[in-house]
Amino acid sequence: MLNIGILGCGRIGQVHGKTLKGMDTARAVAVSDFLPEAANALADDLNAKVMSSEEIICDSSIDAVIIGTPTTTHYDLIHEAAANGKAIFCEKPVDLSVERIRECMVAVEKAGVPFMTAFNRRFDPSFANLKRKISDQVIGDVEIVTILSRDPSPPPIGYIKTSGGIFRDMMIHDLDMARFLLGEEPIELSSAASCLVDPEIGKAGDFDTAVVTLKTASGKLCQISNSRRATYGYDQRIEVHGSKGMLRADNMLENTVELSNASGFQSAPTQPFFLERYAEAYRAEMIHFVDVVNSGGIMKPDGEDGLRAQLLADAADEAARDGKSRNLT
Repeated sequence: MLNIGILGCGRIGQVHGKTLKGMDTARAVAVSDFLPEAANALADDLNAKVMSSEEIICDSSIDAVIIGTPTTTHYDLIHEAAANGKAIFCEKPVDLSVERIRECMVAVEKAGVPFMTAFNRRFDPSFANLKRKISDQVIGDVEIVTILSRDPSPPPIGYIKTSGGIFRDMMIHDLDMARFLLGEEPIELSSAASCLVDPEIGKAGDFDTAVVTLKTASGKLCQISNSRRATYGYDQRIEVHGSKGMLRADNMLENTVELSNASGFQSAPTQPFFLERYAEAYRAEMIHFVDVVNSGGIMKPDGEDGLRAQLLADAADEAARDGKSRNLT
């Protein structure tokens, strides 16, 4: 039985706690949060102790930690957890600084502890199925990957100001998915971005609408489209075109009932937002983390995946601001 401490009892900590609650191979034994009411509520639900993050990290009976705290706290928590021999599950981004991510990975490697960057979308059943079909050459050689990701509405401006921007906060998921599906590292990147949804986002120094094109050494292409606004709901689609056909993963709807009448065809709305849309992915990624820690297998996505996605996000942000494409080699 793997004993896990949850650092951060907000939405994502609650999601992971729910998964652990239903597992036979792991359990949440302690939780920590700077808000006592949040920590107490999750502790009561999981029958866990409320402890400080330092107490959890230093407790020899706790085998692993889930880091679901604000990004600015990740660096110190990773170093402390690694030094205390804890397996680490860290929400993205590992840090907003590439150099600090590298320093975290040095600490993890030196300690020899398992480390997972939580790119949950790799574990979405539809996207994982799509990846398997690519690997099985169902559509031959991949030629173009198209990823569309649009939120129902922008987050609060206060969040925008500390998020690192649309490329590091939102598109980083899609940049990781691009690497996952292409099977090759991008060597060229071009980017464009605008502020079309809310002028306050622009005043905060960010964009709300962005596109990126990636190219690999063999010529494979990926197009990514992001928007902070979709009037029709949470839009998450992927299309992969290959030499022998095409694969497509469509939006998840609230139900599969479709109305047909003289006015045309009408289907249900999309899942409201990421917690609902990716509920199964969150569950699967935590199961993967626990299984790998227990078995001693290979952890993916790892710290290197987190670093490479951050490098792409940085390059995309820079390219959008100066209008110049980037050579990534």
